[in-house]
Amino acid sequence: MKKNTLLLFAFMMVTALYAQKYTTKTGNIKFEASMPSFEEVAAENKTASAVVVGETGDIAVLALMKGFRFKVALMEEHFNENYVESDKYPKATFKGKIEGFDVSKVTADGKNYTITGDLTLHGKTKHITDSAKITRQGNTLVITGAFEVVPADFDIEIPSLVSKKIADKIKVSYTFQLNK
Repeated sequence: MKKNTLLLFAFMMVTALYAQKYTTKTGNIKFEASMPSFEEVAAENKTASAVVVGETGDIAVLALMKGFRFKVALMEEHFNENYVESDKYPKATFKGKIEGFDVSKVTADGKNYTITGDLTLHGKTKHITDSAKITRQGNTLVITGAFEVVPADFDIEIPSLVSKKIADKIKVSYTFQLNK
């Protein structure tokens, strides 16, 4: 029994040592929903968490909705209380896969990869596909990309009073510097 436990422990340690997980807790996510001739509707979250498994290309991202900062405090309040309902839906998540990913082939020059997965926001999940550039600087992977979301896809209602001031498609961009 002791021998089996020791072997299991040794196997788990070897697996943990060789699993190439890259992580960050300081990922940057920005969104832009501005319309010409109106006040800027944009925010940034510098505290998103992300993990990439080097062997499989699996990727997961978590962003707390109250982590998004706006230039105008009242806009931030409306965003959290009226639109994304941060108390009820405190986070946005993405779980997916980097297609054809091989961490050993990522260079400083980088390469574009397709990322597919499920984005969950405001209690709704939508499958998305995105193109991202991935580079490596030593033991750090840098992933940058952008995609668009439609608020209605996530049951986020934009009141008619302000609907002309907010874009129909929200541009989301991100940068993650993940360390091994």
